[in-house]
Amino acid sequence: MATSKKKQTREAKPFDVDALWALDRLGAPSLSPDGAQAVVPVMRYDMAKNKGATSLWLLSTLGGEPRALTATGEKDGQPRWSPAGDLVAFVARREQEDDKDEAPQLYVIPPDGGEGRRVTKLPFGVESFKWFPDGQRIAFVSWVDPGLKGQAAQAERRKADKDRKESAYVTEEGFYRFWDHSLPMNRVPHLHVLDVASGEVRDLFEGTDFELSRAEPDADTFDISPDGRRIVFSFDPYTPKTLEHRHALAEIDVRTGRAQVLLQEPGWDLTAPVYSHAGQHIAFIARHWGLKHTMPRNLAVLDTHGNWAVLSEEWDQDVAAPLRWDEDDLGVIFCAEDQGRRHLYRFDVKTLHAFPLCEGGHVGAFALEAGTLVVLHDSASFPPQVSVVDREGDAEEQVLHRLESFNDAALASLRFGEVEELWFEGALGDLVQMWLYYPPGFDPKKKTKAPLMQLIHGGPHTAMGDSWHWRWNHQAMAAQGYVVACVNYHGSSSFGNRFSDSINGHWAELELQDIEIATDLLLKQPWADPKRVFATGGSYGGYMVAWMNGHVPAGRYQAYICHAGCFDWAAMFAADAYLWTTKELGTPYWKDPAKVAAQNPMAHAQNFNTPTLVIHGQLDYRVPDAQGLAYYNTLKTQGIDARLVWFPDENHWVTKPRNSKLWYGEFFDWLKRHDTAGSRRGAKKKRA
Repeated sequence: MATSKKKQTREAKPFDVDALWALDRLGAPSLSPDGAQAVVPVMRYDMAKNKGATSLWLLSTLGGEPRALTATGEKDGQPRWSPAGDLVAFVARREQEDDKDEAPQLYVIPPDGGEGRRVTKLPFGVESFKWFPDGQRIAFVSWVDPGLKGQAAQAERRKADKDRKESAYVTEEGFYRFWDHSLPMNRVPHLHVLDVASGEVRDLFEGTDFELSRAEPDADTFDISPDGRRIVFSFDPYTPKTLEHRHALAEIDVRTGRAQVLLQEPGWDLTAPVYSHAGQHIAFIARHWGLKHTMPRNLAVLDTHGNWAVLSEEWDQDVAAPLRWDEDDLGVIFCAEDQGRRHLYRFDVKTLHAFPLCEGGHVGAFALEAGTLVVLHDSASFPPQVSVVDREGDAEEQVLHRLESFNDAALASLRFGEVEELWFEGALGDLVQMWLYYPPGFDPKKKTKAPLMQLIHGGPHTAMGDSWHWRWNHQAMAAQGYVVACVNYHGSSSFGNRFSDSINGHWAELELQDIEIATDLLLKQPWADPKRVFATGGSYGGYMVAWMNGHVPAGRYQAYICHAGCFDWAAMFAADAYLWTTKELGTPYWKDPAKVAAQNPMAHAQNFNTPTLVIHGQLDYRVPDAQGLAYYNTLKTQGIDARLVWFPDENHWVTKPRNSKLWYGEFFDWLKRHDTAGSRRGAKKKRA
């Protein structure tokens, strides 16, 4: 940071929710073809106005101050540099000459300044896109009615949707909503081609049965060949569509519109295809779901003769999209988690060896052009930054060169606590990782006892790590005086497939052992106050605190906080990922009710004993809000102290500034309300 630790200690203030929302939020970078400039989206929120706005900024990789590229528009996102470097394309919803976009459209702007020019005016807008190598065309995704031909017919369909007086959503699909939105009724995501100069648009999938993934049809679902003649894409070959289907790879001829299936393997899910620079190979992610749904994502390669191979099966890490061929076509670059951190790796396709190009913390995104590698990275102690990675230096010493300082001044005025990584022997005798976030200025040698908060992560196949969290910010929680413990319990990602898979069919068993062992270890510390212990969690973490309420003796934890937590697995069939849940539990609820009940918090409601704050959003389709309401009602009926915070306009997370501020206020107020030992200690100090 910009100021010394000594100066911060004397003048800085603790980190809180207002400081969190005042920080700039940087997005994934895109590099110019010569690697000299990066363009990044920067989102800024206004707490008073209760909304945010995103603009695009240019960062020089050679030195110099950042420069604003756009300043208007509701949300300027997904910037991508043209192959010639003369334009930056982006997706936005704007108003030009009294013509306001009803849906996000594609815009282009010269990097040396000027105003963004709208290049699409599509009835249903643009989802994501990529430039063709010629720089004259753009391939993009738009949801359309597959039974109609031409943009005029789609426009009529759009008008009919707007004029529709009925509100009912009618479907026969098994996959019809995702996270926080219903999928467009009777529309599917198609690939289109835009001529940037003329504005002419062609639907490549028109008249075919092909469509992209209905879940997240982003730019990782397709790629354009180096000669611009073909596009490879992943798709669900089965009908009807579900979230659990295995994808195949297909390729379409851009000129003729003829498509063919390149690779479809029973049992394998194939996604995120990307051409090599020479066009002779396609790298993609392959997951052997036929063996088990928890199998890791592996790097695989397909050649022009139809031969394919999994390259990373001996490397026990989960490969994450996007993939990017290194400039020599001898390696593939991607991010992967490892023991609570997320690194950027280069996987050598000859030696089948992976080595880190940039070690986290947390590497969130990257871009590579003309030998210049740029990363978006963060850690437990600072929000996302953009840096150039020195690829020429000593492999043992990572060298990062910052390209911006958007948040440096704000961070220099704030106090942060220390972060410690610990390992202990957990369930099954396995080593388990735990992160501890200490309050600013925390001194373990002082006689003053500190409260302890278990913060239980969701997933369950995710991990708490050395990363910045915008919604559940660990530093903001520690700044309230708590020692925050984040246990990467059995089932967490980044510790190998065996560890991740170990909880399936008997949820909560090993996880609870890990959390309780961690609590026991922490309570042995001289600073820990056994009368001031709390447990909080969201999503699967919310499930865990509901489970703990029925399985942990009263008084062990003074209070729980359950955000978007699962409470009843039978009722969870209302969720968007209902088929995934049956795989995790090991059975549908009607086939083996006893097995489901053995993993169900609701089945142990008679043992609930601890005050609980329940938080839920009505637009949460991953864990429908009836889960939280049923849990809250059960607690109230039994006379257990409970409080409900229900957001009609939030989803699985709390995303609006004012709602977030209220969320943090309710969160900390609930803990303070049940911190009776801390209150008595404070009263004694006042009397003294």
